[in-house]
Amino acid sequence: MDLCHVSSRELAGQELKGYDKRKIIYENLSPEDAIELDKSGKVDGWVLALPNGVAKPFVEAFDNAKSKSVIVDLSADYRFDDSWTYALPELTKRSAICQATRISNPGCYATGAQLTLAPMLEHLGGEPCIFGVSGYSGAGTRPSPNNDLNRLKDNLVAYSLTGHIHEREISRHLGTPVAFMPHVASWFRGIHLTVNIPLNKTMTSRDIRQIYQDRYAGEKLVKVVGEAPLVRSISGLHGVEIGGFAVDSTGKRVVVCSTIDNLNKGASTQCLQNMNLALGYAEYEGIPTM
Repeated sequence: MDLCHVSSRELAGQELKGYDKRKIIYENLSPEDAIELDKSGKVDGWVLALPNGVAKPFVEAFDNAKSKSVIVDLSADYRFDDSWTYALPELTKRSAICQATRISNPGCYATGAQLTLAPMLEHLGGEPCIFGVSGYSGAGTRPSPNNDLNRLKDNLVAYSLTGHIHEREISRHLGTPVAFMPHVASWFRGIHLTVNIPLNKTMTSRDIRQIYQDRYAGEKLVKVVGEAPLVRSISGLHGVEIGGFAVDSTGKRVVVCSTIDNLNKGASTQCLQNMNLALGYAEYEGIPTM
C-alpha cells in the first residue's frame, strides 16, 4: 500500500511529517478534485477523516461517479446506514469487509465497549452500564471545554451523560441496549472503560475470563489480562486490553475493564485493518500486533 495524496484544509501547502517513502505536500482537495484523481485510476482507496457531517459531499461525488474505489469513513455519518459495511474486524465477518467498498469505521469508545461486551451477550441479565474516560484528544482539535487544559487540570469532566452517539452505536451493533457515561480527563490519548454487566446466571471470575480468552484466541489486537488494564500501558499501542473480571458476592454481576488508544485501534489502526482487508492485503500489514 502506498500513500499518494493527503488533504487538509488547515495544513495545505505544508509537508507531511513522518512519512519516508517520498515527500508529500498537504493539498486541499475538493470533492471534484478527488473524483478526477479517482477517475485517473491512480487511487484505489480513500480515507475520510473529517468531522461528523462533513464527509457527505465527498461520498455523494464518489457515488454519483459510480466509483468502485474503497472508502473508509472515520466519522459517525454512516455507522447507522445499512448500505455501508460497519467494520469492526474482530466482531464483523471479515469476508464482508473483504467485499466492501463503503466502510464505516467504528468509533473509539464504541470499539472498546463492543469488544468488552461481545463475549458476554448470551449471559446478560440486564442492561450493561459503561463508564468511559478518554484523554482530551478524543474531544477533537477545535477548542472546546472538553479539551481546555486549564479546565481539565486536576479534574474529570462528564459530558453527554445520556444519548451520546456512541451509546446508540454500541446498542445498535451489539443488538442490546446499553447505558454509556463518557468523561474526559487531563491526559492526551487513551481510553479506560469500566463495564458493569448483570448476569443471567451465577458465574465465577475464572469462568468469565475463560470465555474472553476463548473468544479472542488468535486475535492479534485483543489481549486478555488478569488485572484491570492501565491507560498508560495502552498509549501508543494498536490493540485493546481487557481485564478485571471482578464478580460480586452474588455471582450475578461482573465488572470488566478495558483500555484502548483512541487514536490507534479507536481510529487509524482499525482503518488500516479495514483498508487492508478491502484491498486484498493481509489484515495486519503495517500494524504492530499486541
